[in-house]
Amino acid sequence: MHSELCDLFGIDVPIFAFTHCRDVVVEVSKAGGFGVLGAVGFSPRQLELELQWIDERIGDRPYGVDTIIPTRYQGQGEEDAGKLETALLAAVPQEHYDFSNKILADHGVPEFPEEEKGHDLLGWTHATAMPQVEVALAHEKVKLLANALGTPPADVIESCHASGIQVAALCGSAHQALRHKEAGVDIVIAQGHEGGGHTGEVASIVLWPEVVAAVAPVPVLAAGGVGTGQQIAAALALGAAGTWSGSLWLTVKEAAGAMAQKESYLAATSRDTVRTRSISGKPARILRNAWTEAWEQADAPEPLPMPLQGLVSIDMMRRSMRYPDKSQEVGFNPAGQVIGMLNQVRSVRKVMSDLIDEYSDAVERLQEMSL
Repeated sequence: MHSELCDLFGIDVPIFAFTHCRDVVVEVSKAGGFGVLGAVGFSPRQLELELQWIDERIGDRPYGVDTIIPTRYQGQGEEDAGKLETALLAAVPQEHYDFSNKILADHGVPEFPEEEKGHDLLGWTHATAMPQVEVALAHEKVKLLANALGTPPADVIESCHASGIQVAALCGSAHQALRHKEAGVDIVIAQGHEGGGHTGEVASIVLWPEVVAAVAPVPVLAAGGVGTGQQIAAALALGAAGTWSGSLWLTVKEAAGAMAQKESYLAATSRDTVRTRSISGKPARILRNAWTEAWEQADAPEPLPMPLQGLVSIDMMRRSMRYPDKSQEVGFNPAGQVIGMLNQVRSVRKVMSDLIDEYSDAVERLQEMSL
């Protein structure tokens, strides 16, 4: 399982792991893969502390940081973060706050302590994500900056390249992938419809080879439905230079979060996810629950465009993280359809070992069939 990305980053296998947990980043990279920390939701100060923690424990292994700067969003062009947040908060109709609060109250989720609330907009715009980017660029072991939604702005790409950092960006179509390539993105991440978080309309097995052909020779990471070594083998057979996975790391022993949340992932089937605009304003795949169902009802307000809807859902996210045992019916549980294959808690090292063994078995089986 060796590709040009192994040589580029000095890693053993081209397995890229997206996670919001610093422990998983460290363990994946130490096991020969490439851990990527999701920065959205962290203040610059919090992100700095997370990256310092990783730096002290990851040894000489590289890792990456993932940001979210959409190509288009409401308030685009305002570069004063304070003014932008004030204007966006004022643009959210009270109806949406009331609807959100009623869902949480109906399910007995306690209020989040007012004195502990911070900024509502941490990422999601150029003005609020750039401080995160600047923090990432200051760390030598950060070798990749990925943008989860849209082509990264030109100044982000230029800053990364000036610092010797590779730039990646997710896409859900060959058209989007070409925009990434034209902008100077170094690695394209093709995420199929079944993936967790923000996804497009095209299924992985169709999308991956389309994107590979469209952007060659730019390397492509295959994302969406990657949870086993056999699926990694399929991705590489379709031309990918490696894989990008997220749901796979939600149930590992090292993953942060309450056991109640892990149990919801372990119990889920592949039919228990839904693409919903109720989280960010753009279609994102999460576990179906009372929150997603409420926003689908006829009397529900229409989800707002990004990032306004995120300002509505941020209270739900905070309260579900603060009170995980009381919020499982309405909590934020992003996951792809592959979650149905994840039914036991394993260590990161065990997952990595299983992926490599499964990949080898799949390749051996194909070789035997070709004789």
